[in-house]
Amino acid sequence: MRLAVINGPNLNLLGVREPDIYGPTTLPELDALVARWGHELGVDVETFQSNHEGDLIDHLHSLRSRVDGVVINPGALTHYSYALHDAIEAVDLPTVEVHISNIHARERWRRISVVAPACDHTIYGRGIDGYRWAIRRLVNQAAADARIVPYGDGPDRIAELRIPAGSGPHRVAVVVHGGFWRGPWSRDTTDAAAIALCEAGWATWNIEYHRVGQGGGWPVTFVDVATAIDRLADLDAPIDPTRVVVVGHSAGGHLALWAAARHRLPSGVPGAEPAVRPAAAVGLAPVADLTMAHRLDLGDGAVEDLLRRAPAEGRDRYDVTDPARLLPLGVPVAIVHGADDDVVPPSVSSAFADAATAAGDVVDLTIVDGAGHMDLIEPSGEAWPSVMRSLELSLRRGA
Repeated sequence: MRLAVINGPNLNLLGVREPDIYGPTTLPELDALVARWGHELGVDVETFQSNHEGDLIDHLHSLRSRVDGVVINPGALTHYSYALHDAIEAVDLPTVEVHISNIHARERWRRISVVAPACDHTIYGRGIDGYRWAIRRLVNQAAADARIVPYGDGPDRIAELRIPAGSGPHRVAVVVHGGFWRGPWSRDTTDAAAIALCEAGWATWNIEYHRVGQGGGWPVTFVDVATAIDRLADLDAPIDPTRVVVVGHSAGGHLALWAAARHRLPSGVPGAEPAVRPAAAVGLAPVADLTMAHRLDLGDGAVEDLLRRAPAEGRDRYDVTDPARLLPLGVPVAIVHGADDDVVPPSVSSAFADAATAAGDVVDLTIVDGAGHMDLIEPSGEAWPSVMRSLELSLRRGA
């Protein structure tokens, strides 16, 4: 596999231009990192940068028969170059748009991308590391392409469906990505996990949802997750909607536990009265207790950003969104947490597991020695067998 990374205007000044926004890494250093990241994933990556729109378009045209995918940071051309949009469409290569800064937290004009509709995915706000994620996205999509299925209107109300070998009907893993419910993090982070689950015989439903900073937060994020899961009830695919496990990572772990408890929500609350009731829930380093997470200030105010209320001011919202306040969940629960997690402390999972067990839920808690926060969604890592064991165990208990 061969990929191309293209950088547009002013990116030759990386490391010099506004390093407080774009970081200290220079373009030659970025090119070296890109080559290393590609090598680690078994692909060759070539790089190109120009300050001229025509040169970028000509270079894109030249890639048609030479590469299998493109990562592009168009710089300011992002916001007005329909010619670049047309060139991306014309070469018809899988393309990921990437931006170093969080464009949705800056000037209003930076939030508009005329290039994005021509691309397969957009990554922003992850710093230089966004290029690594973009390369991973292209590699993963090439390895196991997914069917994109809308469950509502707009680019954030979609899910990626993968079906394993065999006639089915297949059990389903609903995969919910994390990122403290915020915009820069999206379903590409759980690509590898979804592919590994599919290879293990699970149909996977890797969902996107509105995040904070992009129209999400209470109640939209919760309605999105509920609607995405309920879409399985009438999905044209060889799946078994009675054998659904919701598995979420980090903030997605919170949403997975919440989704498993939707049947306990009062009528009229957003997300109540599920059409598809999960048989079990699996939390991977989950933000399982919102009140505790708020007290610990996880994600620098992420819980309050999600609910737009502190616990003391918004008890009504916490009562219907916090899994720790919805106990018992009423389904088997499995939790896997890394002992070395410095993003969500393992104590959050331990406290939730104790409370859920005391409330009558069947809970399986696994603390993985040496594992960090992101290790739980890396199939090549040592924590992955614990994830697979927990998934299988939770479905057996919920069957």
